[in-house]
Amino acid sequence: MKKSNRVLVVDDEADIRELIDLTLARMGLEVDCAGSVGEAMRLLQQRDDYQLCLTDMRLPDGEGLQIVQYLTDSGRDLPVAVITAFGSPDNAVAAMKAGAFDYLAKPVGLDQLRSLVKSALRIADRSESPAQSASMIWGESPEMQQVAGLIGKLAKSQAPVYISGESGTGKEMAARQIHAQSPRAEAPFVPVNCGAIPESLMESEFFGYLKGAFTGAVTNRDGFFQAAHGGTLFLDEIADLPLHMQVKLLRVIQEKKVRKVGSVYEESVDVRIISATHRDLQDCVLKGMFRQDLYYRLNVIELVMPPLRKRREDIPLLAKGILKRQCGAADIPAFSDEAWQALTCYSFPGNVRELENVLERATALCSRNRIELEDLRLDDMVALLPKTGSGTGLERDGENLDDYLLRVERQAIDDALKRAGGNRTKAARVLGISFRSMRYRLERLGMERENGAEEGSSNAGSDAEE
Repeated sequence: MKKSNRVLVVDDEADIRELIDLTLARMGLEVDCAGSVGEAMRLLQQRDDYQLCLTDMRLPDGEGLQIVQYLTDSGRDLPVAVITAFGSPDNAVAAMKAGAFDYLAKPVGLDQLRSLVKSALRIADRSESPAQSASMIWGESPEMQQVAGLIGKLAKSQAPVYISGESGTGKEMAARQIHAQSPRAEAPFVPVNCGAIPESLMESEFFGYLKGAFTGAVTNRDGFFQAAHGGTLFLDEIADLPLHMQVKLLRVIQEKKVRKVGSVYEESVDVRIISATHRDLQDCVLKGMFRQDLYYRLNVIELVMPPLRKRREDIPLLAKGILKRQCGAADIPAFSDEAWQALTCYSFPGNVRELENVLERATALCSRNRIELEDLRLDDMVALLPKTGSGTGLERDGENLDDYLLRVERQAIDDALKRAGGNRTKAARVLGISFRSMRYRLERLGMERENGAEEGSSNAGSDAEE
């Protein structure tokens, strides 16, 4: 347990150290000051009760990033904020990529300094209490466990996060988890769909406006940034922002200030930005549709949400959780074997959102509280998929959906086994399923005996790896 609110300030300019020291002292904090990397290292080795380190980027004997790296290598969970020169956004991005939780630009604004320190102290307080586990209704696959672990790390940072992934993979849910586990959890989480706002209204919606600023502005109004002050602003479908708004957003991120429409004054905002899109944002940059400088400011840390087809083993857990939420106090319907097999084999191009829609429709159509294959209506969904011309569609004479799904599953497993040289554990990894799931599918499809002789010693290796 830390006994005091002590902060380490590292800067080679005496007047900056004095200003920060005085400001923090008025907040009831104890401050140690250092003028170089070497001096800061000695203080960090002597004391382990610091709750925050504020360091300048440029120091006489090195860079502030060396302090960030030292704390990371030594395993100390100490928030570090880097002070960068005005107009040096690249330094701020480099600092946050290295592990700094936030940054300040010179000249240091006292309001921003106080806000940053309060956030850092909340991080320190939360690190001493039991860690909040993510509400992982998404599943228990290795892919989602990796997502959960990264969310825990991102929650301790103030760095902008970019969440990529196909539509329906749960990007907003991931953003909400980052916010819920962060020191900003008690402040607002404001989600914004950038593609749903008319271009003519974007500036007033994002930054607010003053009474009389334009026709219809009959009162003062805050924008999304003011509404999210102290919390998190989630910008979904960020790729849909027009270029003129991208310029304004970049300035807000760099300066941490906004100007309402009709005002000549800027006001400070304390907002963490999390952005997302289902499009390839880097490709948008290459095509000139998205500013490269904004891309690098938003994509300090990327969180990739995997599609459902790459984590099929999560479908049973997801389905049960979704049905429980949809049915409420009512009894949860059971599945027939055929319906359950079809559900777990379907590719779900719409991901978790499509799974929710399929189950909602099935519960409405089923009778006697039992979901049958026809209640899922997956054949309608498959019919909407583009034909590949490779003979893998439903165009084979006399083949129904059940036969189609079995054939596709068998072919996928057979291809994976060939790629893995007959090793079932490696084939399971290729398919993104567990070894137990692989063994169950081989047995259900009658492929256990077909592949037994081929595997030979690889079988023993597979069991050992499990």
